[in-house]
Order: sequence, then structure tokens, then C-alpha cells
Amino acid sequence: MRSAIVAACTTLALAMAGVLPAGPAQAAAPPDISLANVKAHLTQLQSIATANGGNRAHGRPGYLASANYVRDQLNAAGFTTTLQSFTYNGATGYNVIADWPGGDPNDILMIGAHLDSVTAGPGINDNGSGSASILETALEVSRQALQPAKHLRFAWWGAEELGLRGSQFYVNNLPAAERARIKGYLNFDMVGSPNAGYFVYDGDNSDGTGAGPGPAGSAALERTIQDYFTSIGVPTRGTDFDGRSDYGPFIAVGIPAGGTFTGAEGIKSSAQATLWGGTAGQAFDVCYHRSCDTTANINDTALNRNADAIAYAVWTIATAVPPVVVWQDTFETATGWTVNPGGTDTATLGLWERGDPEATTSSGAKQLGTTVSGTNDLVTGRLAGAAAGDYDLDGGVTSIQSPPITLPTGTLNLSFSWYLAHGSNASSADYLRVRVVGSTTTTVLNQAGAATNRNGAWGSTTASLNAFAGQTVRILIDAADASGASLVEAGVDDVRITR
Repeated sequence: MRSAIVAACTTLALAMAGVLPAGPAQAAAPPDISLANVKAHLTQLQSIATANGGNRAHGRPGYLASANYVRDQLNAAGFTTTLQSFTYNGATGYNVIADWPGGDPNDILMIGAHLDSVTAGPGINDNGSGSASILETALEVSRQALQPAKHLRFAWWGAEELGLRGSQFYVNNLPAAERARIKGYLNFDMVGSPNAGYFVYDGDNSDGTGAGPGPAGSAALERTIQDYFTSIGVPTRGTDFDGRSDYGPFIAVGIPAGGTFTGAEGIKSSAQATLWGGTAGQAFDVCYHRSCDTTANINDTALNRNADAIAYAVWTIATAVPPVVVWQDTFETATGWTVNPGGTDTATLGLWERGDPEATTSSGAKQLGTTVSGTNDLVTGRLAGAAAGDYDLDGGVTSIQSPPITLPTGTLNLSFSWYLAHGSNASSADYLRVRVVGSTTTTVLNQAGAATNRNGAWGSTTASLNAFAGQTVRILIDAADASGASLVEAGVDDVRITR
């Protein structure tokens, strides 16, 4: 199903601790998922719908039959399964939860898809396609007797079509300690659309539209999936975390998420048809939520590619050796950062400080009152004041420098979360910059302002520190309001160096 390049072992350098390794780590070679096997599962789901009133909807016999089919397959393959029941609209719904033995129980990778259809039809693309693809991936885990570093948990959700009811029930009923063990969630909803697009959830908000980035770690999940499609020469585009599928309850509690989507009722543009083929001016899935969403409503090529993308993500993330944290600072306690270390700062207000930030708004969020983790971060003037501009960065440059960090030899990576926010009166002279200072100086982030409104939203950056291995370094962060009276705010959190 995939080109040989994907079957080769993969090495990652992605830096979201707990989600992906931050340094090169050998992962097991991802398998080639059988398209025939995935389609055989779709045939079974179609047969179940046909025998049960033409659908597999919440509260209908076709849904329970679908859940039992999935569960029976997993039980036979050695998974530990749970049929979790819940009630919605006076009817009983079910989630199928399947755990693969082994892996770190405090480091769970979860893979999910909704299993229910609407009442109008059998729901083979929406979402038999995602359900069948993750089922065949789980069965391949069993066939290969995979021994992942992470604990693998698969889930098939009920009543998604009625408002994410099954996944919301699952997340709401997890104790806080159990939620904290889930380090990443991958969602696959409609992966075989007949007029397919190739969309990947925009974890880092690089598209700059909609709901903003996912929780820290989502960008790393996005990059892993993009890596697969890049390896087979298929371009992808971002799709927003708009809350319309089962990742919603997970990101709402801070669990990083990712996944793919081939399109629903949206219309394929001429540019998208040029990019991916298919028919411009027509829906990605003309049978979306209709009775014609049958086994005839599947694009085999899209299903094929997405099934392999799922396996690639699962194998790459779950089997890679976790990184070793060399140094980190979450800013919950003072660790010796120095403001204005060179004695050359010119800012008169909004100097860098460690603290609990207060939110400000001006044509949208500017200073973020929420941190990536804990209570504190590094922020340009943590107070809000009566107006957004009362404690923002003013008058020039403010800088702050870490204590000395002695690095070991080997492969090293720096990761951190950050935001730069400004009003439309900013310019390219305003900036947020992060540098590493050792025997040489390297700039790892240089985000310039612009004469447009930019709201605050946490993003993440990863950079190699291999050139500094064996040295003692400092991390130097500076921000500037160099455009006169522009409104500028910045923040940094969860700085981490891993090997």
C-alpha cells in the first residue's frame, strides 16, 4: 500500500515530551495495512446496517451489533476490551475501549473513531472508514505482537452524531489522574471520502485560522502524520480544531490531539482539485449523512493512504524510545533567570518577569491568562490593569536570561511554548526572539510583528542543540516594542532540553 520508503525505519526529532521523542529515537518499522482487510470490515458494517433498518445509529440495534462486531474482533486478538455504556436521549449507547497489554501505563497513546451512523443511512464513510481503519491497525498490532514503549488504547465512540456524547462521557468520567496518563489522542473521522481531500488537524495553528492550536504536543502529532504523507508525495492541508469530532472532549481537558480527515459536506475548490484530483465544485462526500453512504461511497486510494497513515503514526509514536530530560523549567519556582542581563534594555514598561499572568484583550486576546502548564510562565508584565495597554511592553527591548545550563554530549533538542501578540499598530520592528548563547550564539526563534492584529495563542518550537553539546549555555529571550506606541505582549513557558 505504501512506497518502500515508508517501510524503512524512521527516526524522529520532535520535541513534545510525553508525546513524541525529542531526540533521534529508533522506532519499529510501520506496517503496510491491508486495504482488502479494511474493506472487509466495511462490508461487515454495511451488512449490519442492512439487517437492522438501514443504519447503525445510537440506540438502534445496528449500533450495538457494530460494537459487538468490533469487540469480538479485538477479544480474539488479545486485547482487553470494555463495552462502556451511557445513556443519551433515553437510549443506551456504547463505547468500545480496547487496551493492548504492555507499554508504560503512565504514557498512553489513544486512537479513536466514532462508530455510529446517522439514522438516514449505514454510515460507511462516516464513519465506518475511520472505525475500520483503526480496527485493522489494532489487529495488526496483535499480529506483530507489538511491544510499544507507550501503552496503546483504541476506542470506538457511540453517539458522536448527536454531539460527541460517547467520547464526552468517557473523558468526563475519567479521574484526573487517569486523564493525565493520556499523553496523546489521534482521531480519524471520515478517511475515505469519494471526492477526497487530505486534511491534517492543525495542531500548531500554522494556518492561523479558527480555534487556534491544540494543547501542547498537538503540533508534534500533526508533524508525524504530515511526515507520512510527505514520504508518499501527497500534499496535505490543515483543518481546524473546530470541535465537530471526538477530539473535542480531549483537547478541552488539555490532552494533545491530531488526526486526518478527507472532507464531508464542504465543497472542493478548483485549487484543491488541482492539488489532489477529483471534482471541483462538488462536495468531498456527496452522500454525507445520506442513505447513499454505503460501501460504494468510498475512495479506495484515500482509504488506503489514510489507513497506512494511521499505522505510521501509531508505530512511530508508540515504539520510539522516550527522550531523557536534561534540563527544564516550567517557571513554577524561581530558578535564577536574570532580567536585563546585558544592562542594555530600553523598555520602560512590560519587562519580562516570572509570574501568574492576568489576561488582557484588545480586538482579541493579547496577554494570555492561561499558561501551558501550572500557574506561572515568563511574561512581559504579568498585570492586566484597567486597559490592555497599561502593562504591555513599551519603549523598546526587554530581555531575560536563564541560569547556566551544562549540556552533556550527544543529540540534544530544545523545546518551548511561546506566543507573541500585538495590535494592528505594530510593525516588523516588534519581535519575540529566543537565542542560545554558548561559544557561539544561535537564534532558535525570531518572530516579527506586523501591521495587523495578532491575538495571543500558544505555539511551540523545537530546535537542535547538537552544536552546543558538551558546552555550558544560557537561553536568552528578548522582546521588543520598537514601533512607537504599538500594543505588544509575549509569553514563554515549559522550556525543556532533552537528549
